[in-house]
Amino acid sequence: MPREKEGKQKTKGTPLPIIPILQKFLKAYEKHCAQTQTSVCAAIKQDLKTSINNERILRKMHGHVFMTSTCTFFLTLQFMLVRPRDSPPSTLPISLEPLLITIQDECYMLGKEICIWSLQLSNPEIARLASLLELKGRACPFTSLELIDCRMDLWSLRRLGRALLGSCLHSLVLDYCRFGNEEIESIFSGLEHNQRLQVLSLRYCGLGPQSGPRLGAIISQSSICELHLDGNYLQCSGAVALLRPIAEYAEMQGRDQLATSPPVPKSPPQQLQVRQKGSSTLNQTTKSPGAVTRKTTSGKERRKGIKKKMKDLTEAGPWLVKLYLADNGIDGKGKEGENGLLEFTQILMCLITYSAHLREIDLGNNVLGETAAAHILEALRARKTGKLPILKIIITPQVSSDTFKSIWKNSKKSSITRKKKKKAKY
Repeated sequence: MPREKEGKQKTKGTPLPIIPILQKFLKAYEKHCAQTQTSVCAAIKQDLKTSINNERILRKMHGHVFMTSTCTFFLTLQFMLVRPRDSPPSTLPISLEPLLITIQDECYMLGKEICIWSLQLSNPEIARLASLLELKGRACPFTSLELIDCRMDLWSLRRLGRALLGSCLHSLVLDYCRFGNEEIESIFSGLEHNQRLQVLSLRYCGLGPQSGPRLGAIISQSSICELHLDGNYLQCSGAVALLRPIAEYAEMQGRDQLATSPPVPKSPPQQLQVRQKGSSTLNQTTKSPGAVTRKTTSGKERRKGIKKKMKDLTEAGPWLVKLYLADNGIDGKGKEGENGLLEFTQILMCLITYSAHLREIDLGNNVLGETAAAHILEALRARKTGKLPILKIIITPQVSSDTFKSIWKNSKKSSITRKKKKKAKY
């Protein structure tokens, strides 16, 4: 405890090096806004000023806090560009370009997230953003990009898609950006074989059944482990096409593990073990001989190999951990009828029963019906019998109360199990 107090006093008495950096950044940003005849974003200006003026600068900052052993604070800034509501007609527009110019000119490497909400983005703005993303960490610090409710034309989306191929992004959010078939294809082409991206969010983007096969192929060949697709219209056929390659891989892997060894223990999404990945037939064509021989090496050698590989890339494969498909028209009411819903249910059962990676599924606002709910319950019980990790699943309550309660109980962590584990340690 005394050490912590000393550290806090030392931090208060010592001028933080971030303050002059932020002061210079704000001046440069205001200058570039004046030069381009655009408005300074009030959200960014307020955050920067609060950070400069407040002694505890990071508490009220849009961003994340990291602390070293000497209690020195460093800033990971989240740039949030938002269109102001009810602005007078004479007010100059807000533009992304002066912010990007400032980041580049000031060589500002402390920012990690850039969030842009409700803006009409021009071709020059997207071109500059794409160029910054393509620098792959040399001058672009961003690992998270949010373009929410933004309007972009086809040229801009194609340019952004090309930038995604070589970017260092770990998270991409394009919620409420309405896409036609050609527009979304530009994004999909940039996500193919992407071994860095781990979170993809395309909520309320107008995706239809035809997007299912492309998404399924992308998830199978990438490192995406969290997928948000709420509010689209994939329907049964699109959801089946999305889940089929993932379910088939999970079934193959699950059967192989049952035949050779006990189920693999829990592991974080970003640190999947080689023995989970090694049996993927989807990756056999890209494996090196070393990757095959690692199966027979000791646990220490295997862990060293994993750590070394994960410094640069995460191995591609269907490592889906969280899947959100709420409000997607997955029911027996469309053209596909009950047969489509039955096919979806069978694929979902396979995924639930065998996937050791999967931890969460949201199927809310999809009218699955009593039969599908009973099959989901059966798969959850089979998963429990196979000693796989608990799967949290959300479905619409439009089923019998007994089935709904049973699904809820089987997708809920047991406090009794945790108590037993604690006793076993002593």
